[in-house]
Amino acid sequence: MKRLGTVVGAGVLLLLASASACANPTQESQDSAGDTRPTQTSAPAPTETQPDRQPARTPPSGGEKVSAGQIDSKALPRNYPVMVWTEDDGVTVGVVAQEGGCGKASVENAETDKQVTITMIETTPTEPKACTMDLRYPKLTTELKEPLGDRKIVLESEQRKG
Repeated sequence: MKRLGTVVGAGVLLLLASASACANPTQESQDSAGDTRPTQTSAPAPTETQPDRQPARTPPSGGEKVSAGQIDSKALPRNYPVMVWTEDDGVTVGVVAQEGGCGKASVENAETDKQVTITMIETTPTEPKACTMDLRYPKLTTELKEPLGDRKIVLESEQRKG
C-alpha cells in the first residue's frame, strides 16, 4: 500500500511540474560566456485584420445591400437566410444560400424586364453516404444580362440529387 502512495504521489508531482512549466513562458538560454539567463517567449503578435462578417447579415466588401422592399422571399422555407446584394454596378447579384452535410449550393437566375428570379439550389449525392450534420451559408453570385436597377428580386430554393 505504501508503494501505491509513492507512485500516486510521484504522478501528482510530475503533473504539477509539467503544468507549471507550461504556464511559465520563460526559457533559459546560454550566452557566449556560458552563463544562463531567462528569456521571455511570446506568441506572435496578432495581425491587423477585420474579422469576417456574419454571412447572412452583411454583404461582402464592395457589395451594396438590396433593400428589403425590392426582395420577394415568400417562396423560401422558414428560417432561410435572406440577404441580397449587388456588385459591378448592378450586373452581379449575390445571395446567401444554405447547404449542409454532403450538399453543395449553387444559384441559377431567370430575368425579365420586371423581375429577376434567383433559385438557390442544394445538390446532394444520389447515392447515400455518411455526411456531417452541419449547415453552411455560402455567399454566391450570379451575372445578369442587364443591371438590376429597380427590378424585383424573387428568391426561391430547390433541392436536387446530383
